[in-house]
Parts: sequence; structure tokens; C-alpha cells
Amino acid sequence: MDLPLYLQPRVEGRLRELLTQPALLHDLVRALGSPLNVVLPNQIADNAEAFQSVYTGHHLRGEVFFAHKANRSAAFVRRLAATPAAIDVASLGELQHALGAGFAPDRVMATGPKTAEFLWLAARCGITVNLDSPAELDELVSLVRRHALRPVRVLLRLSSFTSAGSTILSRPSRFGTPVAEVDALLARIADARDAVELIGVAYHLDTIGLAEKATALEGCLTVLAGCHRHGLHPRIVDIGGGFGVDYLAEGDQWDRWTSELALAVLGRRPELTWGGHGYGWRAEAGSLRGALGLYPAHRPLSGPRYLAELLGTASAGMGERSLATLLQEHLYDLWVEPGRALLDQCGAVLARVLEVRPTAAGPHLVRLDLNARDVSLEEHGVMMDPVLLPATPAAAPPPAEGNPVYLLGNLCLEADLITRRMVYLPALPRVGDLLAFANTAGYFMDFSADHALHQPVARTVAAWQDGARWRWCLDEQYWPLETAGTTTETTATAAQPQEVLA
Repeated sequence: MDLPLYLQPRVEGRLRELLTQPALLHDLVRALGSPLNVVLPNQIADNAEAFQSVYTGHHLRGEVFFAHKANRSAAFVRRLAATPAAIDVASLGELQHALGAGFAPDRVMATGPKTAEFLWLAARCGITVNLDSPAELDELVSLVRRHALRPVRVLLRLSSFTSAGSTILSRPSRFGTPVAEVDALLARIADARDAVELIGVAYHLDTIGLAEKATALEGCLTVLAGCHRHGLHPRIVDIGGGFGVDYLAEGDQWDRWTSELALAVLGRRPELTWGGHGYGWRAEAGSLRGALGLYPAHRPLSGPRYLAELLGTASAGMGERSLATLLQEHLYDLWVEPGRALLDQCGAVLARVLEVRPTAAGPHLVRLDLNARDVSLEEHGVMMDPVLLPATPAAAPPPAEGNPVYLLGNLCLEADLITRRMVYLPALPRVGDLLAFANTAGYFMDFSADHALHQPVARTVAAWQDGARWRWCLDEQYWPLETAGTTTETTATAAQPQEVLA
């Protein structure tokens, strides 16, 4: 008999403590419905501080911007507003949300493609604008002049970097201005100093490759050094996000699962996925072809550690000094825009088990009261097991040697699979149990959620520890107000918080 192929999630700190409260979580789902998002706002504040500590360790100054698009939660944004962190907004709605949550304009940056309305509000409020293209510069300059506004602080987003040393393959991007075209753009900015003030340059690469990010950072330093030719003196390098998350508790499980998937695609072992799905791999004449289209779920070098490693990387074209040293020598500030990494260990999606159906093939079909858009693991290519929370722990079946199941959603669609892979659980779920999809606050929780087939979108609650108690409130009712008498975490809400003894 094949051994079960677990992909156990990495669960730490507050999130681990939360998942040891099954009575609380079942009560929340009974009251507010399934699916249900639970977020931990104090964890995001700690994560922002961990990124800031990397700056301190490298004797750098700069800002940590939360990429708001990674999660819609009001609690996260309001909690960060009470810290030194800043916020990156990519739409008019996100900008309005950030301002309404308590962020001062000088702690907000507008990124991504921008509508005229988005640019207008940013310019009116004094928001820093990360310019995506020459056309966006022209639109902003015209708007500022037409409405007689103060000059707007801007950064230039750059792309298509080249390496001075060994060849580094750079993935094409539809965002940003190619470095080869930047001189002409700097000249246009110099001619528009009545409308815009260039304070820095930026990049955001769709890659986890350390070498490619180091090449881009070095390229930004080169551009900054050349700005003086146009009478411009920017002092900021914004390196975007993409610092990653380590989703799995054990790297060996990831290595074993991907190896077994390869064998299954080649037909050398029973299928591991619904319909033999290969996640980008295919068999041709007995050989494995294609590329595995999955996020590397086990990434020990991630988050603040990834940033520290990047800053310690030697520059190939600038005397082999570290990138941090080059930033220090020129007195440049460093900005980062983590989304996924700032939301590490910040929440979970809860789903009620509706049906457990045996099949002749062996694996059970487990239908859940949520759909693939409520927890979009497949869409983002992240593989990790849910945590089983029995409705009646005392009557829970004893653990077995792995129980293979397929997790089905609640939509009347063949494609509504929570995950295409066969999931092994330590015990077979029962109707009424909960499955907790842990560490899903970053992009999986609400990024794709909608009212498909009139199914409800998950409500969100914020939870925090107050001494020996867990407290919670609806996400929209959360405000980071301090109250006397709390012992562990002093976050409270404007609304009356609910209490649950641990």
C-alpha cells in the first residue's frame, strides 16, 4: 500500500493557537455561515515590524508598504494604520479604503494601471504615484496643470533590465518602462517639474528569482546615478514585492509529492489528481515534458529572510559590493511592497463538510460549503492540506494511515474542485466537521470570491488574544483601539467584542 502523501501546512504562533479552538470556530461558522474567513490583524503588524528589522540590520532607511490587493480586510488596513507601515493601493476603491482606515496621504502610494479618477484623487490628496508608463506621466501632468494642483511626488517603474555580468534571463512584463528608454522619460519629467517631483525609481518583477531581482536593483541604482544629468535628484529605490511564503511544514513532503506526481503523469503509479491532471507536466514517448506550473510551496528563504538575502547579494557590475552597501553609500532609501509575505500566518478560511461519499475507485468525495473561488489555492498554484476540525472531537474517529479524498465545491459545475490533487487527511471527515484552510490570507481568501450561482461570499471576522481569552468581531467593525486591563494584545474594537474563554 502506498504511503499517504501529506502536504501539511506550516502553522505557527497566533494561527496555531486559533486552530486549537475548535469550539470557537464551530460557533463562528454556525453563527455567520460557511465559508468564513478569520483574520489575525495583530499578526500583520508583527510581520511589518519583521521587515522593518531587516532595514535596521543593514543600517538602511525606508518604508514597508502593504500591497492592499492581496486582501480586502478592513481589519488588516486599520491595524497597519496604527503602525509605522505604509500602504500600496492599486485602485480608486483601495485608495479610498486606505484613507478611510486612517492612513495619512504621505503613507500611501498608488501603483498599477490607473484611471483618471484614481489619478485625480491621488493628486488631490498628495499621494505618491508610482508611474507605470510615459502615457500615465502625460495624463498626470495634464491633470495637475489643468486643476492647478501642487506637484505630485512620483516614482518611475522600470522593466527589462540587463546584467553587467553573466546573462540573467528577464521575464517580459507589460508593466513599467524599459530601462533602455528611461533617458527620454527622465527628460520629460525634467520639463514637467511644475507638475511632478521625481523622488525615486521602482520595479516589481513577476518572479521569485533572486538573481533577477538583484539585477533589477542594480539597474535601478545605475538609473539613479544618471538622473543628475537632467537636474533630477531622486533618493528612493522601490523593489516591489515577491518575497514569498513558506507554506509547508516539511520540505521533504513537497519533494516526495512532486516526485510521485511525475511518476503518476508517466503512468508508473496510480493517479494522484482528478482526471490525471499534470499541473503543466505531460508524458510524451515515455518522457516527462512541460513545466510544473505550481508555486514552490516549500520556501525556507522567504519573507524578511529573502529580503535580507537580496540585500546581501554582491553586485556584479559595481565592484562586488553588497546591494545594501551600495544603498548605504549613496544614502538611498529602500521601499518594499510585500503582500503575500506580510499576510503570512494571518488567517484561515473555514468550510463546513456537507457530504462524504465513498467511491469504487477508493478516494472519498468530500463536498464542502464553499467553492474554488472562496479559497483560490488552485488558481494560484499552491498545494497544502486543510486542517480537520471535528464537530465533536470526543467522538472523532481514530487517525488512520491516511485517508485519500477529493475536495469538491458547492457550485453546480464539474470544474468546481477545491483542489485537483488527491488530499490525504489523518482521519475521514464527517458531515458537520470543518476544514480549515490555514495561512490563506494572502491572495487565496477573497482575491477571486464572487456570488457565482447566487452562493454567498464568505463573511470575515477579526480575532485576537486578550490574555487567556480569544476575542472577535466582524471585520468591518474592527478598530485598533487600546483598552485598559488587557494583558497580551491590546487591540479592541469600537463595537462590543465577543469573548470566548480559551
